[in-house]
Amino acid sequence: MYFGLSEEQEFFHDNVKKFLLDNASIDEIRKIANGDDNSIQKDILQGIVNLGVNSLLVPEEYGGLGTELLHAVSISQALGGGVGPVPFLGSYVMAPLALSLGGNENQKKVYLPKIVSNEIRFGVGLSEFIGAREDAGLEINKNKVSGRALFVIDAENADKIILSTKAGVLFLVDASDKNLKINKLITVDKTRTFHELVLKNVDCEILEQSIENIEIVKKVVDAGRIILAADTLGASESMIEKAVAYSKERKQFNRTIGSFQAVKHMCAEMAADLEPCYSLVWQAAHSFDKDSSEESRLLACQVKSHLSEIGKSISKKATEVHGGMGFTDLLGLHYWFKRIGLNRQILGAPEIVREEAAEIQGFNQ
Repeated sequence: MYFGLSEEQEFFHDNVKKFLLDNASIDEIRKIANGDDNSIQKDILQGIVNLGVNSLLVPEEYGGLGTELLHAVSISQALGGGVGPVPFLGSYVMAPLALSLGGNENQKKVYLPKIVSNEIRFGVGLSEFIGAREDAGLEINKNKVSGRALFVIDAENADKIILSTKAGVLFLVDASDKNLKINKLITVDKTRTFHELVLKNVDCEILEQSIENIEIVKKVVDAGRIILAADTLGASESMIEKAVAYSKERKQFNRTIGSFQAVKHMCAEMAADLEPCYSLVWQAAHSFDKDSSEESRLLACQVKSHLSEIGKSISKKATEVHGGMGFTDLLGLHYWFKRIGLNRQILGAPEIVREEAAEIQGFNQ
């Protein structure tokens, strides 16, 4: 029995990977990270949208492709491999899922087709559901929301933003609301943006199905965690490839460093650690659409926590193979290193996610 990506999923992966190779070189990534040329990022995003990534998870009845999460995983893996500096996780994965699962029929008809036509772009912030800080959290009173939300994903240039209360109620706010203040957060990863939202009596539109069903917001979080794991998988894969290529070129004592046993072992360990992660990510994405919520949630927790640890280990070893050069801006290896590091924290650090997995299995009783 063959277990892997289908031809269609590989087609999406290969197209996105090739597009990034052709249009998002290290020089372009460096310019975007330094804020030197915003037009480059806009062109890259438009190219990615032209490949159809925005319509992947929108049901066919609303004009989308209606694919399963595994298609989005294949694209996320390619984006991680090329440190794609574009919105995807929030705008084109979590947002359409939140609307499809939590919205009423009118909300679906209004918003989902506009995601497909690229008329509306969404940001998503669910950190206040996963674990609100002491000075954060959101409260809704008569369709007005006040509070503070941290680490909102894809909020830059978004038209609408989907947020959640601690109780798991999903709602929309207009990004242009005069009572909404959006502050850019400074993170180590300059290829993507994260924001803090400060709300004071901001008009909100509640996604009605999420009021009585907390499983909806959990499902959206599960999808986000699987996509982050796939992004880390792709980034780790690229770091290994770069480490191996460098070890074949770099010479010391008139020998390529790849011929030294210590370097061979490091590269072999990275490859051996990463290989089982492919099937783990694919199984988690398959389970998301096919299995019970409890089983799929457990796999989402496992894949997020495990890839966080494996990615951290690989990013460290790949940088060490490059020696002092690995820490310079010349090679740009740090863009993958930092992306993996931030993926580890978004939507729950490994410690938080493992605790959730323990609760699912009843280990903390």
